[in-house]
Amino acid sequence: MTTLSIGENVPEFEMAATGDKVVKLSDYRGQYVVVYFYPKDNTPGCTLEGQAFRDQSEKFAALNTVILGVSRDSIRSHEGFKGKQAFPFDLLSDQEEKLCQLFDVIKMKNMYGKQVQGIERSTFLINPQGILVKEWRKVKVKNHIDEVLQALHELTASAQ
Repeated sequence: MTTLSIGENVPEFEMAATGDKVVKLSDYRGQYVVVYFYPKDNTPGCTLEGQAFRDQSEKFAALNTVILGVSRDSIRSHEGFKGKQAFPFDLLSDQEEKLCQLFDVIKMKNMYGKQVQGIERSTFLINPQGILVKEWRKVKVKNHIDEVLQALHELTASAQ
């Protein structure tokens, strides 16, 4: 499977999600879609990132934008994380790393002095036609949501 570049159509994907759902990209045609990849449920950075998306979710909704969080955790883990943090968006389970590979977010990382493969915190913005229009890699949680909202404001303003 090849990885995506800006300006390319994002291939249809189908993933298990919270709320006993199966989410398909085509479900969101006509809307912007933010797909954010994070390493692990219930860890400090991932919790802060999810809370930031949660706290700004109304602003995303006002910009016709859906948020989807993705990690390799199980649906059961996601359900607990989503419930505990009151996330108003779905979390997708990518235990087989299909979406992770498509977006090229599995990287070698140092954890406690060991090299391990893990998800590099990354965010992708897909336009209403299903085209990848923006990506953020090696995301630092602080101020990241503001960057995503700024990009959406610019895209929606130029689309009018």
